[in-house]
Order: sequence, then structure tokens, then C-alpha cells
Amino acid sequence: MAGSAGPEQSLGPRLLVRLGSILFCVAMWQLASSQRLNLGILTFRNVPPPTEVAQSLLQLMHSPKLYAHLVSSLWRVFAGYGAAALSGIVLGFAIGRSRAASDLLLPPLELLRPIPAVAWIPLSILMFPSSELSMIFITFVGALFPIVLNTVHGVANVDQRLTASARSLGGTPAAILLEIVLPGAAPSIVTGLAIGMGTSWFCLVTAEMISGQFGIGYYTWEAYTLQNYADIVVGMLLIGLFGMGSSWLLTTLGRLLMPWRRPTIAR
Repeated sequence: MAGSAGPEQSLGPRLLVRLGSILFCVAMWQLASSQRLNLGILTFRNVPPPTEVAQSLLQLMHSPKLYAHLVSSLWRVFAGYGAAALSGIVLGFAIGRSRAASDLLLPPLELLRPIPAVAWIPLSILMFPSSELSMIFITFVGALFPIVLNTVHGVANVDQRLTASARSLGGTPAAILLEIVLPGAAPSIVTGLAIGMGTSWFCLVTAEMISGQFGIGYYTWEAYTLQNYADIVVGMLLIGLFGMGSSWLLTTLGRLLMPWRRPTIAR
């Protein structure tokens, strides 16, 4: 129809706006740092400007330690996150579909959910024979609860009329689960997976600061102890980049696997 703009037509201007917002933030950062801006409660006197951060990033990219840091962090995140995704979806379906499972499993999960990742670190060191397993466990804990709760929400909010209709037409429990409940709960599950990925990165950095020898979190903490302030920002940006990229990948895959949820026009 004339006058209707497709997603491909609006992608260009939106991309420019998003890129412009990032460039504006970088420019403000450069201005505040170069002028050593002091606002009283907030000061940029010791904050490295983007130019110094870029130089530190180039040095890291030519360092042999970069590969070890990235591989260590990615392995810990995806090992813990993979286990959390599998466990969280299974638990979420059980809690969302069964009142008995909800009464049995949800109370301890709700009790453990508010405990921050830092509080789990001493216990994980005591429970696991190696620091590597303890860090993977921390990423598992961080990702588990968002995935469980979003899966429960998605399963519990599937239209009961659909399941009742399928049951009356002779649908088996397995068919109802795979063809009605899973597609209906999929958007909430994907949201939980994306949130869990971000939380997993957050928890990994906390664990690596205390227990790691390699990893982006360890690199950031080491830079702080050595007072290499530009390297601190490099570590922060790498964490943000990988966290944003992995969450974007999950949401993109979710849209591809859920064609019935794709908007016709991106607004």
C-alpha cells in the first residue's frame, strides 16, 4: 500500500539516530575528560578520555593475552549460561504447568533469587574443587532466575481456551505442550534468555575479579589495582560489547524462530 513504510525503509534513519546517540555520548565524554570537568558531586579529573582508551584498546588487541582473556570469559559464560537455560526452561515449564511443582519448587527459588552474585562466591569456592567450576557456577546462578521466572510467566499466561480446545479434539499432552504451550510461551522465554545472558556477564565479571587469572573481569580488576585507568574503561567496554552482542543475537534468533510474532512495521 502507498504510504506504508516497511522495516527496510525505516532501518537507515533509525540506524543513523542510534549511531548518532553513541557518537554524542563519546563526544561529551571527550569534552568532560579533556576539560577535567568538576561538578562537585561528579568529577572527570581522573577519567581517561576516549582517545587514551582507544590507544589502550589498540595495545590490548596486539597483546597475546587478549585471546586468553576472551576465550576464558566466553567459555565461562556460555558453559554456565547453557546449563542455566536448560535447567531454567525445564523448571519454568514444570512450575507453570503443575501446581504441585509450583508449591514444591517456587518457594526455594524465590528465597534464593534475591541473593547477589557476590554472596555466592565464598560458598562456590567451598563447594567446587576448582576456581574455574566456581566461576561457571556463578554465571549459572545469575542466568537461572530470569529464565525460570520468565518461562513460568509465559507458560502460565497461555490462553487456557486453546489448551482446552486441543484437549477436546483429542490432543495428547505432549502435542499440547509442543504445539500450543511452547509457541505461546516462546516470547517470554526469549525475553528471559536475553535478560539471563546480560546477568550472566555481570556475574562472571564479579567472579573473575575475585577468583580468576584470565578473563575480561580479571583484566579490568588488574587494571584497577595497577591504576591503569584507561584499561579499566577498555575492560568495561568489552564487557558491554559482548553482553550487548550476545543478547542481540538471542533476540534476533528468537524473532527468526517466531515468525508469528514479527511486527510488520518497525516503529
